[in-house]
Amino acid sequence: MTSDQIILFALFGTVFALLLWGRLRYDLVAFGALLAGVLFGVVETGSAFAGFGHPATVIVALVLVVSAGLVRSGAVFVITRTLVDSARSLGSHIALMGTVGGILSAFMNNVAALALLMPVDIQTARKAGRSPGLSLMPLSFATILGGMITLIGTPPNIIIASIREETLGAPFAMFDFAPVGLAAATTGLAFVALIGWRLIPARQDATGTEALQAYIAELTVPEGSAHVGKRLETLQDAAESADIAILGLIRDGQRRRGRAMSVRLLAGDVLLIEATPEALDEFRAATRLAVTDAKRAEQLQIASEDQVLIEVVVPETARIAGRTTNAIGLPWRHRSVLMGISRKGTRITRQMRRTPIEPGDILLLLCPRDTARDVTAWLGCLPLADRGLAPTQDHKTWLAIALFAGAVLAASLGLIYLPVALGLVAVGYVLTGILPISDIYDHIEWPVVVLLGSMIPLGAALDQAGGTALIANSLVSLTDGLPAWAVLTVLMVVTMTLSDVLNNTATAIVAAPVGIEMARVLNASPDPFLMAVAVAASAAFLTPIGHKNNTLVLGPGGYRFGDYWRMGLPLEIIVTATAIPAILFFWPL
Repeated sequence: MTSDQIILFALFGTVFALLLWGRLRYDLVAFGALLAGVLFGVVETGSAFAGFGHPATVIVALVLVVSAGLVRSGAVFVITRTLVDSARSLGSHIALMGTVGGILSAFMNNVAALALLMPVDIQTARKAGRSPGLSLMPLSFATILGGMITLIGTPPNIIIASIREETLGAPFAMFDFAPVGLAAATTGLAFVALIGWRLIPARQDATGTEALQAYIAELTVPEGSAHVGKRLETLQDAAESADIAILGLIRDGQRRRGRAMSVRLLAGDVLLIEATPEALDEFRAATRLAVTDAKRAEQLQIASEDQVLIEVVVPETARIAGRTTNAIGLPWRHRSVLMGISRKGTRITRQMRRTPIEPGDILLLLCPRDTARDVTAWLGCLPLADRGLAPTQDHKTWLAIALFAGAVLAASLGLIYLPVALGLVAVGYVLTGILPISDIYDHIEWPVVVLLGSMIPLGAALDQAGGTALIANSLVSLTDGLPAWAVLTVLMVVTMTLSDVLNNTATAIVAAPVGIEMARVLNASPDPFLMAVAVAASAAFLTPIGHKNNTLVLGPGGYRFGDYWRMGLPLEIIVTATAIPAILFFWPL
């Protein structure tokens, strides 16, 4: 290997290791690697930031804006309002919601499609008296599958089309992915609806809505409280009556050992409890404990009838992700208090206001009723308990649909370059008032933009240095003498494995040039190899970290890390078994 190859492989290895570690956000990792590449001389200074103006980056940003406009216009509610029925059987519900989710995610960002349908699915589960965990994972998988169908359905497809344009002179068109993607999505959805959901572990604590609504919460002993000087155990009867669990006591920021039942309470002591919102409110009223410390009590002096408890889930791009409520100033900026955190798989040991919020957490917030929508939007979270938090422009529904459909049609016929078509839709949404210009940049996932802008030059450098050729030659040697379907299968398995543990965007940037180089070595058409990478990069079903949608449903569904592979592994096998014949039929070698 050359020195440039060694440096680039070391950089990519470091990126992959840091992404697996998960302590640093992926955009920071990618941008740091790009700067390191420039300093080491493996990325040319003049092209270091070319990725930020790359068509793939622009398209991803515009798709997010257009998706937000479709949501704000109420376009999707036209479907969900009439189709969702809690009386349906679980299998029928999953098939219907999965179909709707798949269709939506084919034409809008699949994270946005899930964010729109997840509250509908949760409310339907509550009305039907079943656990949301039985249907949320299938819905997540369905929206991922739907993204495989079109060019704009998922970032990997956009990246692969752009790489094809740079390498072969022409990109994939809007519906070039449809034959293979539709075959994989249809068989995958059929498996999820008929068999897959039955493989989700059924737990005794996840048979109803309690699994969704159980929070770790805090209540404070205020000045002048009747409980001051009494032992903590004196509150046990009230706790049992309200059906809550007292987990411990925090004093001066330090948690006392055990549950500290014999400790005499002081003003300012914090009780750590586990409760549903209803039980928490009942216990607070019965004991007259405070929802926050004295410093913040003045900021919540509003009439009780003007307060509301809201439940929100935290996506990766939320303002609060990785930060504490104190750090972002939630109490003084929005007169709101974090009442509880629901986090699956991790025990919370610190005070809540000092606990960094993680993607997938569910937050229970107490806030003024008339600003609940603003609080949710400012945090960048997704509402769970009330669909009404999403403001819509119902009278502009069909206008939004017409603008978007016209752009897709024009781009599909080659009349307008796709980024320009999507840009015109975004401008149209602003001019018609569908999407306020003040909000337009809030809907762009800037960490994804930074990731793309950073990884694209690194991927190009790896290709120019011969790194992708080295990987491709190794895979070709590994599959020497095997039939074409076996070669494609190996490429898909390797790509899927990377996508299950890494960002699917980063996986596509690395794997697409490898596929092209494998085709060159085998003297075959590169298109079937690119299609194999496209399907495999999106098929991240084994872990909650492989795709943002899987992370989003982790908390609301009450899942554990090891739950995903039970349905995800057979689904990946089915997708591979379906995609390989479809690729060889529609994109012959």
